[in-house]
Amino acid sequence: MCPQSYNRSYTLRDLLQKFEFIRNLDSNPETKIVSLLGTIDSRDAILTAEKTHFIHNDTIRRQSIHPPLMTINSYKDPKKECHFFKTNDNKVKPVSDDELGMRDPCASEFSFVKGVVELKELTSNDNFHWALAVLREHIDENPTAKISVIWPATDVHIRRYDQQKLHIVKETPEMYQKIVKPFINEMSTFKKLEWVYKILYENSEQGRIIYKHYNELNANDGFILLPDTRWDGETLESLYLVALMYRNDIKSIRDFRPQHKDWLIKINSLLKSVIPPCYNYAIRADELRIFIHYQPSYYHLHVHVVHIKHPGLSGGLHDGKAIQIDDAIEYLDFLGSDGWNAASITYTIGENHPLWGRGLKDEVQKQLKEVNINEPPKVINSIKLPN
Repeated sequence: MCPQSYNRSYTLRDLLQKFEFIRNLDSNPETKIVSLLGTIDSRDAILTAEKTHFIHNDTIRRQSIHPPLMTINSYKDPKKECHFFKTNDNKVKPVSDDELGMRDPCASEFSFVKGVVELKELTSNDNFHWALAVLREHIDENPTAKISVIWPATDVHIRRYDQQKLHIVKETPEMYQKIVKPFINEMSTFKKLEWVYKILYENSEQGRIIYKHYNELNANDGFILLPDTRWDGETLESLYLVALMYRNDIKSIRDFRPQHKDWLIKINSLLKSVIPPCYNYAIRADELRIFIHYQPSYYHLHVHVVHIKHPGLSGGLHDGKAIQIDDAIEYLDFLGSDGWNAASITYTIGENHPLWGRGLKDEVQKQLKEVNINEPPKVINSIKLPN
């Protein structure tokens, strides 16, 4: 089949109905995400389902009821304030107390308190009680899961979603020049990054853009802010945004030099300034965690922004793949004129990543032998514990 000969008119429902299961890619009980590999019209596809968060006014703000508010005094009672907002068709609509979060956050019929429609008690012990429950569901008010499909899925997509063994790599400047930099150059071609340029310059995904900062006179300071596909778009405690930079001379943190310090400080400050008002200040600047991945998923500079309470950060932030932008800035004071190009960077990498088979595996084994740590035997018949 020709690479482009697939039906682009399929809806997500069409894709789900045509999905034919092959195997499990990954299942994460912490993040409540499962990913499946299958085919659609004989082409590889990845189906991902993620359970949504519970409806609770303290942890979720729906954008539809949180546009900028106007406040006026009631004509019936001049001492009482009334709250309004403008709808998309420019009409003025009053905001109820419930929408303002002034009532009991558990009062909604879809909350995990009032929305229990079936309960099966498991056991109890003194102060503690356990049960299984079925909650009332509604596609708008309380959806069960977020579903995404990647189709056609490439080998790169499959490797990214496939469960794999992870290894800690200490990448020296020499390893970067010999192994990693040639790979980055291969992955930085126009063809590989065309989808990024379409977002930046051709208004692709226009409806998903949260904020655009761009001035032709100073294009290097520009960026586009988008929700990450892993975020449900509603639960602020799992907020996950990505800022795509307009400047194209930086492919990864390895390209950061001392002369970029002021620019990085400006980007960091801009993100902390523009994101809270995008969500009606329901999230504060000091609740944002801003970081850069190394190795990133693609080699056009992008910055990750998540809520500090994000539940699924173990896939990047906590395992050494993420570098806080504040740390990236501060280290430029000590790394010399070559900046991060001269640093040794420790991070995790999966065995499915192309770099593992292109030399990082051999380098890791070499580093272990240098400190007298040999490869373990393939089979351990018995274990003798010390006295």
